[in-house]
Amino acid sequence: MLQRGRSYEEVRDGFRWELPQCFNMGVAACDRHADGSGRLALVYQTPEGRIERFTFDELKRLSNRCANALAAMDVGPGDRVGVLLPQRPETAIAHLAIFKLGAVALPLFTQFGPDALAHRLRDSGAKALITDSENLPKLTADLPELATVLVVDGDGGGNRLFWPSLERAAPSFRPAVTGINDPALLIYTSGTTGRPKGALHAARVLLGHLPGVQLPHDFFPAPGDCYWTPADWAWIGGLLDVLLPSLYFGVPVLAHRARKFDPEEAFALMARHGVRNAFLPPTALKMMRQAPAARHRFAHRLRSVASGGEALGEDILDWGRHTFGIAINEFYGQTEANLLVGNCASLFPIRPGSMGRAIPGHRVEVVSSDGRPLPAGQSGIIAVRRPDPVMFVGYWNNAAATRAKFAADWCLTGDVAVRDEDGYIWYKGREDDLISSGGYRIGPGDIEDCLTKHPAVLMAAVVGAPDPVRGEIVKAFVVAKPGVRTDRALGNQIRDFVGRRLAHYQAPREIVFVPSLPMTTTGKIMRRELRASTGIAPLGDPERGE
Repeated sequence: MLQRGRSYEEVRDGFRWELPQCFNMGVAACDRHADGSGRLALVYQTPEGRIERFTFDELKRLSNRCANALAAMDVGPGDRVGVLLPQRPETAIAHLAIFKLGAVALPLFTQFGPDALAHRLRDSGAKALITDSENLPKLTADLPELATVLVVDGDGGGNRLFWPSLERAAPSFRPAVTGINDPALLIYTSGTTGRPKGALHAARVLLGHLPGVQLPHDFFPAPGDCYWTPADWAWIGGLLDVLLPSLYFGVPVLAHRARKFDPEEAFALMARHGVRNAFLPPTALKMMRQAPAARHRFAHRLRSVASGGEALGEDILDWGRHTFGIAINEFYGQTEANLLVGNCASLFPIRPGSMGRAIPGHRVEVVSSDGRPLPAGQSGIIAVRRPDPVMFVGYWNNAAATRAKFAADWCLTGDVAVRDEDGYIWYKGREDDLISSGGYRIGPGDIEDCLTKHPAVLMAAVVGAPDPVRGEIVKAFVVAKPGVRTDRALGNQIRDFVGRRLAHYQAPREIVFVPSLPMTTTGKIMRRELRASTGIAPLGDPERGE
């Protein structure tokens, strides 16, 4: 665990990894707190508004029953088990049971369609799946290796029912003795750079995440902490930034299923349940900023707010400080190696636009494509050096992609950044998002940040568009604030706004006003789709009558 120090350098230099030879995530995140004291583990607000509470003792008993039920269905160590559920108690119970079995959990997002689910289930060779009646109809593909489907509600549609299966199973279970490097979690990338790949993580990944949770949440945990995120537990941000670390530390987690993020409901939910710690993705924060009256109606007890996925601009950081009375600490990572960089306002000052500094325990550098650490001020690829407990084992059944992810002992994130003299890392964009225009190499991050400072702009994304003279030009896709008239004059005004604040070569030469931006389910802008988009007329196109 991180220990407070007088400076970031003292905290960093005083940190040591202490990894046991054997480690079972199900035991560590549940059983060790099940001491008969009735310690609260999970608070679930149902879609109907009913409140259900689960202690660690209850989670232990239920996950034991689930493990016994799965074992009776011939699920054993190493088998992949899909969990296709929203935030609800069965999701936590299923993961704990899978880990106790020594099997490999396969989190699946409920907004996936049939093809996306089929790819992940088929590619992973999943043997069992736990889902609900709403998502069951999506299983339309032929999946010969999927032998068992457990349904948590309804009549099961001819499949086994989750709760009756648990009721028939014994409440005691001897967890598998799993090594720290044994496979435990197979989580697929969001597909921002191509077809989703399965990142296989070992049991050590939970311990590897802990410093990256503690630092942005001001040395989490503290007495009275309670953690919530709108991020789905099917993603690494919900599962390993929130659910499992909180349970590991004995901190209760608030679960709430929302079909669509509602900013007013988010304010109300945190106030109603006394949430002390929140992971709010950038998209959620931007939507909450558009509901300014809500923050006055709902008192809150937040002591820490963290965000990650896309860089926050200075205006969002200022709004967060004014709204919550605390700083929003950004963090950075990806599915293959998460929570590598972060901020902690109580330990060192936040520099707006920077993602923060390396989380203690991780060797993070900005390197060249061949793995050579670069000096401060020089643009390169963010990389983390192995061995590192938070780092993935490799891509499932894809040795070539695994090799391509590394340069010597450096795991290359594919994200371009600059490190300053004090170790702050400044994100510039994906390696394949860089724009080469008239001899300039331009990252989209600074331009997008500047665009959102314009009073008419709600959200923006920047890509490179082919140009016969410059090679590429800067093209901006802009979502205007409600009620704003989008026309040629506004486009010119926005272009000049960027040119005055950044540089003339960074000002978008083409602006498209759009109703929304394509995003992954984790809130990242899918610039790949914007580059490939067709049929969207640029600003001033005569076919639009402008």
